[in-house]
Amino acid sequence: MNRAQITLATSGALITAIGAWGILDADSLVQLAAKVVEQYFDSRGWFVMLSVSGMLLLCLWLAFSKYGNIRLGADDDRPEFSTPSWIAMLFAAGMGVGLLFWAVAEPLTHFAFVSKYTQPPHAAQEALLATNFHWGIHAWAIYGTTALTIAYFTFRRGTPMLVSAPIETLFPQERWARLVGWLSDFMAIVAIAIGVGGSIAMGVFQVADGIDVMRDGSRAEPWLLAAVFTVMVAAYVPPLLVDLGTGMARLSNTAMIIAIFLVFYTVVLGPTEFLLNSILNGFGTYIFAAIPRGFQTLTFFGSEVETQFHDWTLTYMVWWIAWGPFVGVFIARISKGRTIREFVLGVLIGPTVFSVIWFGAFGGIGLFDALRGNGALLEMTQTNVERVTFALLERLPLTTLTTLATILAAFLFIVTSVVSAAFVLGTFSTGGDPNPSPRVRLIWGLLLGLLGAAMILSGSIDAIKKLIAIGALPFVFVCVLLCVCLVRGLREEMSDADR
Repeated sequence: MNRAQITLATSGALITAIGAWGILDADSLVQLAAKVVEQYFDSRGWFVMLSVSGMLLLCLWLAFSKYGNIRLGADDDRPEFSTPSWIAMLFAAGMGVGLLFWAVAEPLTHFAFVSKYTQPPHAAQEALLATNFHWGIHAWAIYGTTALTIAYFTFRRGTPMLVSAPIETLFPQERWARLVGWLSDFMAIVAIAIGVGGSIAMGVFQVADGIDVMRDGSRAEPWLLAAVFTVMVAAYVPPLLVDLGTGMARLSNTAMIIAIFLVFYTVVLGPTEFLLNSILNGFGTYIFAAIPRGFQTLTFFGSEVETQFHDWTLTYMVWWIAWGPFVGVFIARISKGRTIREFVLGVLIGPTVFSVIWFGAFGGIGLFDALRGNGALLEMTQTNVERVTFALLERLPLTTLTTLATILAAFLFIVTSVVSAAFVLGTFSTGGDPNPSPRVRLIWGLLLGLLGAAMILSGSIDAIKKLIAIGALPFVFVCVLLCVCLVRGLREEMSDADR
């Protein structure tokens, strides 16, 4: 067996084993994941935050340094996509169904917790800041450094589009580099598969609860979850058998257009003045707190606060790391011809601005209800977090239309994510083949479905978050190594140019 066959066989076997374990005994898998993740966060939580903050500072340094003028490709290459279209694709790839799921629920969950320690107005501001921090420039710095490293070595050095390529290119004669490179590709595959599997589960919960709302039900039943999951798998399998073309991009852009429509709809038909103030306040607090907050571990505030920090902030950071290689390859593919400065500023600023607006609007309505209403949405986050977004839509006009739009957007985000992820996994597991065979893509699509089923059977979003985290933990070290490779590669190029 050659290296590519070994990678495909070993990674496929591990993913199959995890999926089968989750289906046969979901409770024991969740318990093991929770124990491992908690031990890692206790001992290495500081390393996660330091690594992520370091990635952000590296991105900012590259954007404003002499390296910012280096083009991702030949010096005469130019971008394939317009900047607005490019940023829209970035956002659709990087966030997707999570935005719909947590739009209202996350700010309200933070509000409920912080309200134990401070007055409601300050708790509301802190809740929105915590949410924006989780979905802002730190997440995009993880994506950005991974994508930038892959894009630079692929388009500037002519390497395969693999996580291992920068390592093996810079250390071509070292045996350890080949071993570390193989392990990096292997860990990237595992992180992607488990991360996308978790998103499938969240998407199924979201769509099933939306359908249940339209049926006037109180909670999505197992048969409905199974039906939605079956339809979702049936929808993403056919695209895996054909070339990845503009059809997938159109579906992703359609989902993004629906998301933009929902934001404007919420602001215009909701408590407009309150929401506009919420968005502006969100920008103000986030701009001044983002970088310092990346160096906070809340270690002096007791076990309850520490647990909250682990369950949300650290979990989110490793969640983005799990998606890093998948989203990184996608961003790299659509970024050829851009300078490093254009790339970094676009990746960090564009999607972050939309996230702040998104949570300022949807989270703002939730906080409005908590501060000035009856608090029903806040109470729902404690019992049925999957339904909170739909409960908010029921308070505004055109409920049926907006509920259908949300269901459709969630469905499209998941289908496009799975198809794109199967292509990327196929590329990684075949030694860098940019167009892996339909058979390989189908294998990965089915394995992603198996993982999604296992996570659905885990029965809760908290369990899914733990499972995603355990898949990403080893890849934290790979991300740091990729940053080192990028800096070394850029310095080598500059040194050669100065001779």
